[in-house]
Amino acid sequence: MRGDEFSFRDELAARGISRREFMSYCAGVAALLGLPASAAGEVAAAMETKLKPAVVWLEFQDCAGNTESFLRASKPSAAEVILDLLSVDYHETIMAAAGHQAEQALASSLEAHKGQYVVVVEGSIPTGADGAYCTIGGRSALQIAKEACKDAAAVIAVGTCAAFGGLPAASPNPTTALSVSDAVPGIKTLINLPACPVNAENLTAVLAYFLTYGRWPATDHYSRPLFAYGKTIHDNCERRAHFDGGQYVEHFGDEGHRLGFCLYKVGCKGPVTSQNCPNIRWNEGTNWPIGCGHPCIGCAEPNFWDRMTPFYEHLTGVPGFGAAADIDRIGLYATAAVGTAFTAHALVQLGRKAYDKRKAKVSVATATAAPAKTTSPARAKPAEADKPEADKPAPAAEKGREP
Repeated sequence: MRGDEFSFRDELAARGISRREFMSYCAGVAALLGLPASAAGEVAAAMETKLKPAVVWLEFQDCAGNTESFLRASKPSAAEVILDLLSVDYHETIMAAAGHQAEQALASSLEAHKGQYVVVVEGSIPTGADGAYCTIGGRSALQIAKEACKDAAAVIAVGTCAAFGGLPAASPNPTTALSVSDAVPGIKTLINLPACPVNAENLTAVLAYFLTYGRWPATDHYSRPLFAYGKTIHDNCERRAHFDGGQYVEHFGDEGHRLGFCLYKVGCKGPVTSQNCPNIRWNEGTNWPIGCGHPCIGCAEPNFWDRMTPFYEHLTGVPGFGAAADIDRIGLYATAAVGTAFTAHALVQLGRKAYDKRKAKVSVATATAAPAKTTSPARAKPAEADKPEADKPAPAAEKGREP
């Protein structure tokens, strides 16, 4: 482990990472966590100065996809630095030791950092046949998981297999595979990062948050960090406007597909899947499945293999429209609603124009009739000079003179 700022900056320089690039990475982590821009300095300071926890990374029933994802993070050099600074004492895929030496490294780390280390679990835990479906060093995955998780400061289940059982736990579940929470109940602090595989940006953000604040981010009822799983993919999808407008891809390769219409009818599970894929994307933020024309398969949700299949058929219900609603009806309703809105707008405009025309005609008519209806004050009473002689009043008698 590295303890001072000087050695840390030397490490950055040795890997070709400038201070500016590192601060940019910290700002990105802060933004991902939903923190203010000022938090970037706190994240950087924590990574530079705070004592880093030991990490034990366990792999059970998995494809190593989460490890591969993490090693190919969108900021690979910075992620490697963080990985080094975390003091990863045990990781089967990347460690040099093997056999008894590797198992001794695990035992030593658990003993030396008791109550302070972080366990990262990748893959589900098979419990059938007394755990014989997955054994490492003569011990079952269940035995190893119970031993490692018992005194851990926190357990991070990376990937859907570890978080929810994933593919190994799908029906008929021949190995009786379980998630970490089901296989090892009572874990003090559990963070689930489901996806197939986990997005490395979310994993590094969780670790950075812990390093910065000494606590773990807020989670939902599935123990998933809210910053990454607080909204559905549907909420932030770039094709959401097409869903609202009733514009759908009917078949792969059709006109709607080429125009980027909503993929719901060809199986997209975005409306029922919580994750931040649309925001952080993959491959250095280049793209993501929906962005390149493939529907979301809901891999970050519990029991996704059983609940979301067939993957290329749309769901029969959509949240907010009732359990029995289907997308065909919703499409018609959405189209009708849009049409009704346009019609109503047009009628309002026509009514307004008609009213304006009527008002203009009344104004013209009033202005034309005004002289005939209104008597001029000057003509209200005939002048005396204009009256006939007989109608003129007799002159008044002068004072003191007899008539």
